Amino acid sequence: QVQLVESGGGLVQPGGSLRLSCAASGFTFWLYSVNWYRQPPGKERELVAVVTSTGGDTNYADSVKGRFTVSRDNTKNTVYLQMTSLKPDDAAVYYCNVKVYGQSYWGQGTQVTVSS
Repeated sequence: QVQLVESGGGLVQPGGSLRLSCAASGFTFWLYSVNWYRQPPGKERELVAVVTSTGGDTNYADSVKGRFTVSRDNTKNTVYLQMTSLKPDDAAVYYCNVKVYGQSYWGQGTQVTVSS
C-alpha cells in the first residue's frame, strides 16, 4: 500500500533552516509528482511546493519562493523540502502528498516550530 513518512521537523529560531524528508513506498515513485502541504494552527492546509516525477520542474507558493527548495532522489524514493530563512508564519505541520490512480495519499506530517 502507498505509504508516505515525513521527518525532519523540529524547533528552529527565526532565520534558521530545516530540511524535511518524505520517504515513499508502495507505488512506482519515479512516475509521480509529489506535493508538500502545510497546515498552520487553526488554519486550512495549503500547498507549499510541487516537484514533478523527474524533479525537472518545481513550483512554489508565493509565500515561500526564494526560501524553500523542493527536490527528490528517485533512487531513494524520497522527496526533500529545504527550508531557509524561516519565519514564525512558516510554523505548521508539514505533509507530503501524492495522487496515485486518482487517489490522494498523505503522510502523518512533521511539526515545524519557528520561535526564539
